[in-house]
Amino acid sequence: MATSNFIDYVKIYCRSGSGGAGASHFHREKFVERGGPDGGNGGRGGHIILKATTNQWTLLHLKYKRHVFAEDGENGSSALKTGSNGKDVYIEVPLGTIAKNAETGEFICEVTQNNQEIIIFEGGMGGLGNAEFKSSTNRAPRYAQPGIQGIEATLILELKILADVGLVGFPNAGKSTLLSVVSAAKPEIADYPFTTLVPNLGIVSYREDRSFVMADIPGIIEGAAAGKGLGHRFLRHIERNSILLFMIPADSKDIKKEFEILLNELKLYNPELVDKQRILAITKLDLIDDELKYLIMADLPKGIETVFISSVTNKNIDKLKDLIWRKLNQ
Repeated sequence: MATSNFIDYVKIYCRSGSGGAGASHFHREKFVERGGPDGGNGGRGGHIILKATTNQWTLLHLKYKRHVFAEDGENGSSALKTGSNGKDVYIEVPLGTIAKNAETGEFICEVTQNNQEIIIFEGGMGGLGNAEFKSSTNRAPRYAQPGIQGIEATLILELKILADVGLVGFPNAGKSTLLSVVSAAKPEIADYPFTTLVPNLGIVSYREDRSFVMADIPGIIEGAAAGKGLGHRFLRHIERNSILLFMIPADSKDIKKEFEILLNELKLYNPELVDKQRILAITKLDLIDDELKYLIMADLPKGIETVFISSVTNKNIDKLKDLIWRKLNQ
C-alpha cells in the first residue's frame, strides 16, 4: 500500500440522534365522548457506535468523513403508538484504535477485538406521551415530554498498531530490510534516513505453520519523545507491541550509547515501555569481520539478549526468530 495511504489520526464531528417527542393526544371515536389520554412515547435517537474490524488496518477510509450524524427518533402518536428509534451509525475502525473527546481530551474507549462494538455517543431518549402521566388525581393530562437532545462533540480517532514485535532503531538500522526478508511485506528500502515514514506490518512465518506479527516502526531520532521529527506519531505505535526488538547496525560508532538513547526516548515518552520484553539485534553483520565482532561483543549493553544478524545473507535470521518466539511464549 502506498505510503500516503496510511492514516493513523482523524477528527470527526459527531451528533447522535435526538429523541422523538411524546404525543399529547386523547382517544376520539364515534360514540366515545371523552376518551382518555392515548399519546404514545417518542422513539430513541440513534447511537454513534465504534466497531472494530480486521478488514481495515488504517483510518484512511475516514480521512474525508468530516461529519457523522445519527437519525433522530420519531415522535409518538395517537393510539399509544411509540415513535420508531433513530437508525444507529457505525464507525468501522482497525483494531488498536483509541477514541477521545477533542474538546476535553477525555479518553472514551479503545477497541482491540474483532467486531467489538462500543457506543461512544448515545442517542437521546424519547419523551413520554401524555398517557404516561395519567393518574388517579389527573385523569386527563394535557402535556407530554419533548425528546432529549443528542450529543454533539468532535471525536479524535487515533490508531496504535497492534503487533507482537515492534522494531525500534534509528533511521537506516535495517528494520525495513529485516521485515522484507522475514515476511511478505514490501516496505520501501533505500540507503538514506527516513525511508520509512509510516509503520509497516508483516506476518512472520515460523516453524510448524506458526506465525507472529512484526511492525516496522519509522526510525526514532534523539528528541523524539519531545516531539522532534515526527516524535509522538512514531512512538505511540510502540505502545501496543509485546516485544521490542532494538536494532543497531554493526558499523555504528557506539552501540551501547545508541541503545541507551533509544531506551531513554521510550522512557521519556512512556515509562511503562521500558518494562516490555526486549531483544537487541546487531544488524549488518556482513559488513564486519570476526575480529570486530568479538570487540563489539565485549562492550554490549548488559541485561538484554543479543543476536548478530545479516538480512542480506540471512545469517542468524532463524536464530532471531527462535528467540522472538521463545520470548512471546514466556
